[in-house]
Parts: sequence; C-alpha cells; structure tokens
Amino acid sequence: MKELTPRKIVRELDKYIIGQKQAKKSVAIALRNRWRRQQVDEPLRDEISPNNIILIGSTGVGKTEISRRLATLMNAPFVKVEASKFTEVGYVGRDVESMVRDLAEVAVKEVKNEKEQTVLKKAKISADERLLDCLFPKGDAASMTEDALERQERTRAKLRKKLLAGEYEKRVIQIKSKSSPLPLMQVMGPIGMDDMTGNIQDMLSNIMPKKNKTRRLKVEEARDIFIHEEAEKLIDMDDVMKIAIDRAEQNGIIFLDEIDKIAGADSSGPDVSREGVQRDILPIVEGCTVSTKYGQIKTDHVLFIAAGAFHVSKPADLIPELQGRFPIRVEMNNLTKSDFVKILTKPRNALIVQYIALLYSEGVTLEFKTDAIKEIAAIATELNDKMENIGARRLHTVMTSLLEDILFDLPDRSTSKIVIDNKMVREKLANLSEDEDLRRYIL
Repeated sequence: MKELTPRKIVRELDKYIIGQKQAKKSVAIALRNRWRRQQVDEPLRDEISPNNIILIGSTGVGKTEISRRLATLMNAPFVKVEASKFTEVGYVGRDVESMVRDLAEVAVKEVKNEKEQTVLKKAKISADERLLDCLFPKGDAASMTEDALERQERTRAKLRKKLLAGEYEKRVIQIKSKSSPLPLMQVMGPIGMDDMTGNIQDMLSNIMPKKNKTRRLKVEEARDIFIHEEAEKLIDMDDVMKIAIDRAEQNGIIFLDEIDKIAGADSSGPDVSREGVQRDILPIVEGCTVSTKYGQIKTDHVLFIAAGAFHVSKPADLIPELQGRFPIRVEMNNLTKSDFVKILTKPRNALIVQYIALLYSEGVTLEFKTDAIKEIAAIATELNDKMENIGARRLHTVMTSLLEDILFDLPDRSTSKIVIDNKMVREKLANLSEDEDLRRYIL
C-alpha cells in the first residue's frame, strides 16, 4: 500500500475507465488517507474519520466501475449494495445492517482463500495420500507380517510415483466427501433474518451428525475435493475470523448505489418511508457496532462511497445528517463522442477487444477500421442525445445491432477475416434510431 500513491491509483484506474479525472482523484486521495491514518500514533488514529464520497452522474458513466476496480486494486473487502433494496425497520425486507454482515462474509472468504494458499503444499501431499488409499487400500497392519508390510509400502511407493506422474488422472474411483448442508428456507419475520438463518444453520450443523457422501469421480476431480478438505483442516478459523474482522473494519469499502432513490419527499400512502431508510443508514455511516456471526464489527473507519443519478431528486434532498457524513461530492461528466472512441479502444477490457476474442474462438479475425470506430461512437452519442442518456451502456446496444447478423451466420460461413468499415456501420445501423423511437410505443 505504501507504494500505491494517488497518482499510481489514478494510472491503474485509467487502464479500465475513460475520463472522470476528478472522481478518480477524489477516490485515490480517500484511499491514500486510509494508509496515512494507519501510520498515525494511537490516540489520534481513532479520531481520523474516512472521507466518504458521493458520486453524482447519470447511468453508464463509470460510477460503479471506479469502486469495483478500486477494491481489486487495494485487495480490500468490498461490497456493492442497492440502497433502494433496504426497508425501514419493521417492514419486510433487508435491514441496513445486512450490508455490514455481507462485508464480514467477503472479508472472511478473502482471508480464508489467502490462508488456503499458504497451506496448499501440505494439503496436496495429504490429498495424494488419500487418493492412494482409494486406489490401493491399506491392509490391516495388526494382522500383517513385516514382509507383507514392506511389500505394501514398496507397492504404494510405485503407485505414488505413477500418481504424481499423472497416469491415473482419468481413472474413476469411489470417494467419501463431506456433504454440504441443505439451505434453510427463510420463513420467519422481517428483521435481520438473513443473519439469523445463517446462525440457525450453523447451530443445526453442529448438533446433527456429519454425513459423508459417497461419490464416483475421476482422480483429477477427486483431488480438488481432497485438497479443499485437507486445507480446511490445516486452517485455524479463529485466526481467520480475527484477521477478517480487522480487515473489514480498517480497509472495508461499502458502495451504496442508487442512493438518490431514497432521497426526496415521501410519497403518500402505505409505502416504506424513504426518510426512514436514510435514518437507519445514518448510524452505520456515522459509526456503530454491528453483530455478525464472526463477531462484532465497528463501522467507524469503513469507507462509504455512495452513487446516484439524482435526475428527479438532488443531494440536498437527503437528510442533513446523512449529507454531513458524505463530505466529498463529485459530479461525473457525461460521455462525449471522443470518450466513446476511447472506451471502444483504450481499456484492457474494451468492447472491441471482447468481440475480437469472441470471433477468434471460431477461427475468424475481426478488424475494425478507425473510421468505423468513429462512426459507432457518433451513433451512440446521437442515440444518447435523442433518448435516455445511458452512457457507455449505449455502446452495447450499438455493437450488438452492428454484429448481430455476423454472429448469427458465422458458424455457417467459410471466412477467415471480417473487416468492419464506415460503409458497413452506416448500412447496418441506418434504422437503429428509428427502431429505438418505435420501442417507446411497442411493448
């Protein structure tokens, strides 16, 4: 983390997200401040609050993508939740504390995977021994002579050599593995039941006897199951939970999407109070202690990034206390034609790169001319101006319409190269805007 300066964070984000310099700069500073806080001495360290951010911008401009890439970059527990899914306490639905429980689950899973990697070597050795027992079961040592035991060991040594050389990978063997518990159906009340269901399931799994399931699998498939089981035996879950809780508290990121849907005046009628949901979210963002099945988690230093289009409402419609907990507001820029050209070509996971890879799987080379890419960007910009502005997602509509016939006919055609030029783009997409207009009236 020390080497990950704000400039480097922005550079990494530039590989996947076009434009939005101010948003990238704000999140990079917020992340760097987390590392800086951890270098501060004790009494003051706990007083430094995270710089929570609200990203304001229409759909498809990169709000969610920025947060998702940040979490991958930082190797931090990350949870994306829809604010519109939460309900006020007392109503049927998800309560706001479930976002912290989800964060704990993610953190435990991450730490467990890391621990598994450290014990993988030992787990593989133990798994190979179990495979040997399935291929060549041991005799009863008590009733065997020394010569017979030596012969058995020599035979096992030969078989072990062949097993490690991969000679038995396709052989089918019968194994006994742990059966996974059946999921419980949620039948009880509204509040915190997702967590209670997990607790009941854990309690029942501890009371009820462990069942082993007999299965017939190839050696290569059985090895993966045995490695996972042996790794679990070698991992200290108490240590995993301790590290995971600390990581969730110090490095956790919660991305609150669609926060504009809980802003604004309450509608009349028996609807769930929007302001009530905001009041329930407020203590989580302010900092409180939430009980999870792994232990208690304090949310004082969890970074919250909220995002919303704010077409109907505006950030000022949020309750003042919640506004105060998101001190940094960043307005995202709408995407232009030049942005669309860059989105199609620059990112590592660009749409054009994806389609080239898809067609290459059928042995066909797909090539896009520069003027064709500019024309696609121009059409996407025009459609966004004419209709709802859905940002970069409009490119998916345009590219799908452009390549629809090619993708459909490709397996039946004997061609090795397809070139997309300006003329083809205009022919294929000439009626797209008219079709989009008709879609407003056709269900």
